[in-house]
Amino acid sequence: MKAIVYYRYGSPDVLEYGDVEKLEPADDQVLVKIRFSSVNPYDWHFLRGTPTFIRLFTGIGKPKSPRLGADMAGEVAAIGSRVTRFKPGDPVFGTCQGSFAEFACALEKNLALKPAGVTFEQAASMPIAGVTALQGLRDCGRLKAQQSVLINGAAGGVGTFAVQIARYLGARVTGVCSSRNVELVRSLGADAVVDYTREDFTQSGQKYDVIFDLVGNHPLSALRRGLNPKGTYVGCGGGGPDESSISLLSMMAARALTSPFVSQRLTGVLAKINTDDLDVLARLTASGKLTPVLDKNFSLPETAAAIRYVEQCHARGKVTIAIA
Repeated sequence: MKAIVYYRYGSPDVLEYGDVEKLEPADDQVLVKIRFSSVNPYDWHFLRGTPTFIRLFTGIGKPKSPRLGADMAGEVAAIGSRVTRFKPGDPVFGTCQGSFAEFACALEKNLALKPAGVTFEQAASMPIAGVTALQGLRDCGRLKAQQSVLINGAAGGVGTFAVQIARYLGARVTGVCSSRNVELVRSLGADAVVDYTREDFTQSGQKYDVIFDLVGNHPLSALRRGLNPKGTYVGCGGGGPDESSISLLSMMAARALTSPFVSQRLTGVLAKINTDDLDVLARLTASGKLTPVLDKNFSLPETAAAIRYVEQCHARGKVTIAIA
């Protein structure tokens, strides 16, 4: 079968397209014939091995696994002996290791059924970005109806889901984006939009119950000025491949060291993919309350170009990869 592989850390130039051995599902796994995948910062972190501390888990000198990609949607090709929720032929979406390929094995707990009215491309765009938005707002931000939330990076992969999910939760939504994306963010349901090329939201004097920060381009002290006294800051990555490990670790350390001494909650989100939350996204999308924003589509051999595009941090919504 055809797949994208990499045998050393580096830029998208190290990616190779070629034949690999088709996998067999373990007892708790589902073999999926993949129709579409999508690109996340998660992928280029694994590709580049950055921030460098992740190599403790992904491989010190070279990747432990040569397969890249996580998000996917497709059809069940085979199931392991302990799988009970799915059967061959079922349309599914979720995450797996090595989704930039014609086939991949996924844990049953990381999959959900794809609704009939949702395309494979839409479904493939949802897992990491959609679950990150849902868990970041609902669980980490504890966002409630009638509260105010600011989403910094509202036009990106996670941001376009976050604006819509915040509206679904009944919040008053302010999105931060560039000039070219103002109308897009407004069309997703934002009550107000801040054009960061013209205004710095941390200097406006406006305060919010929750700030969901997907960019990481302001110091924590400035972000706290935008929070109500009992407000919550939720950080989620930010920056491109040139962002240093020190910068990311510094922001995490600042949250941990400051949080015990202030009335505001300062936390972060790392998505935990699970069937229940994938089902939530599926229901919202099938009902029309959530619409994935799709930017560009690439073919499997063009995966390197797709990752380069996402690394520029200017994608509007999600970038997808057509597998078959």
